[in-house]
Amino acid sequence: MVRQERAEATRDSVLRGAAAVFLRLGYANASLSEIIAESQVTKGALYFHFGSKEELARAVIDEGSARFDAKCELWLDRRTPALESLIGISSVIVDIGAHDAMVRATFRLLVEIGDYRGSGPATLDVWLDIYRELASRAADEGDLRSDADSADIARFLLEVASGVRLMAAATGTVRELSDSMKASWNLILPIVVPESKVEYFRQFAARRLASDH
Repeated sequence: MVRQERAEATRDSVLRGAAAVFLRLGYANASLSEIIAESQVTKGALYFHFGSKEELARAVIDEGSARFDAKCELWLDRRTPALESLIGISSVIVDIGAHDAMVRATFRLLVEIGDYRGSGPATLDVWLDIYRELASRAADEGDLRSDADSADIARFLLEVASGVRLMAAATGTVRELSDSMKASWNLILPIVVPESKVEYFRQFAARRLASDH
């Protein structure tokens, strides 16, 4: 049991070190020697758990995705109005995406590796299905305009959320991510929500995306 706990602790150290290096240097420029130094483990310890840089990167994606999914779980409760859930997920992107190095590294690796997956299914495919389900339910709940196509809205909202985060990372403005996401919702809501509900959802987004939230 002690040996297993030690092995798990070593693996966690490698993952944290790898996330820090991938976040700092990117996938292409990161080396296993840099990761070993950052993790403060031996070369043998790293290779005991991971056979290659790609395998290690996908493990970081798995860990970061699991952390992100866990934070989003609250917003996937069917008792929560679906459009509020979509806004809530964007607040998770802002919060954990700004403060959790493992998740930030995951976001970067998903783009740089290019196939948007860890060791399992493509992450964006999974989230597109979630967004489609939420948008369909939002339409059923009367929170989308009657002439709106929920499937198109789902894809658009996912593209906006991903794009806002990607732009913030690329321009070094992660600290402004909250304001950028809130501005996006302010622009989107009048287009997709019945006029009588726009102000409510704008206020809801402002509360969820407050920079000091």
